[in-house]
Amino acid sequence: MTGGTLTVHDVVEAMEERLGLSWVAGRQGGGRTLTHQAHVQDSPALVGHLNVIHPNQIQVLGPDEVRYLWTLRQNSQRDIFEHLVSGTSAMLVVTDGLTAQPELQSLADERAVPLLVSPLQSHEVINILHYFFSDRLAETTTLHGVFMEVLGIGVLLTGESAVGKSELALELITRGHRLIADDAPEFARIAPDILRGTCPPVLENFLEVRGLGVLNIRAMFGDSAIKSSKYLRLIIDLKDQAERPASDLDRLHGDHATRTVLGLPVPVITLPVASGRNLAVMVEVAVRNHLLRLRGYFAADDLAARQRRQMCA
Repeated sequence: MTGGTLTVHDVVEAMEERLGLSWVAGRQGGGRTLTHQAHVQDSPALVGHLNVIHPNQIQVLGPDEVRYLWTLRQNSQRDIFEHLVSGTSAMLVVTDGLTAQPELQSLADERAVPLLVSPLQSHEVINILHYFFSDRLAETTTLHGVFMEVLGIGVLLTGESAVGKSELALELITRGHRLIADDAPEFARIAPDILRGTCPPVLENFLEVRGLGVLNIRAMFGDSAIKSSKYLRLIIDLKDQAERPASDLDRLHGDHATRTVLGLPVPVITLPVASGRNLAVMVEVAVRNHLLRLRGYFAADDLAARQRRQMCA
C-alpha cells in the first residue's frame, strides 16, 4: 500500500502543455518533491490558492492574490515573499497570464523555489492539478483475483487458487462482459469514496486458464472484450461448497459481508462453488441483485412482508 511522490520536474513535464506552463525563476529547484500524505494529520495540501497560514505544496497566485500583494506596503509584501520561498511550498504558479513581481522572481531564484506562469485561470489550474494528483499520487494496493466489468460495474472475483476464477472470467467474457485485469489488479483510492482498478501494463489483455495456458483476450475476442479501468463496486468470493456446511448458509438473505480496501468498505458476496452450478449466471444475478439492493429493494424483506400480510389476513 503506497502513496506517491513526484518532483516539480515531473509535474511540469506532464502538465506543461495542458497548463501552458512557462518557467520564470527557480529552475534549479525542479527536484523539490510533492508528497501525498492522506493519513498524516495537518499535512500540507497539495495545491490551492495562496495560503500563508497553512501553505500548500503548490501555491497558486491568481488575480485576487496578485492584486492583494500589490496593495501591501513594501515590508509586508517582502515578508509574504520570504514566507513563500522559505516554507514548505515546493512550487509557485502565477495564473491568468499575469506577471510575477520582480522581487518574488529574484527570491525564487535565490532560494531555488520553482516559479512558473500559466495563461489559464487560477481555478482551472487548481482543478486540473487536483485531477492529475488524484491519479498520480493516489494510495494503491494490489489484490489477488480477476477484475471485470459485469453489467456495467467493476466486480472483483476472488477465491482460493484453482477454485475456478479464470474459467468463470472466460465464460463471462463469452457472455459479453469485459476483462480488466487477471491475477494482480491494482487499485487506487482516487477520491474519498472511489477505488479505481487497473491492470499492470505487463499483464494487459492476458488471462491465464488452466489447461489452456495464457490467452490474449483482446486478440481472441476483440477490443470490446477489454476495459482499461473501472471503479470497484463489488467483490464476489468463490468458496468450495464442500468446505462449508449447509448450516452456515443463510438461505433467505444470502452471504453478504464487507471487505475494507484502502480504508473503504466494499460489499462482498460469497458464492459456493459446486459441480453443475452455472457460476456465470450466478455472478450476473448476484450483480443484478446488488444493484437492486443499492436502490433500496431487498427481496428477503419483501418476502417477509408478504408472509406477515398473509398471516394477518
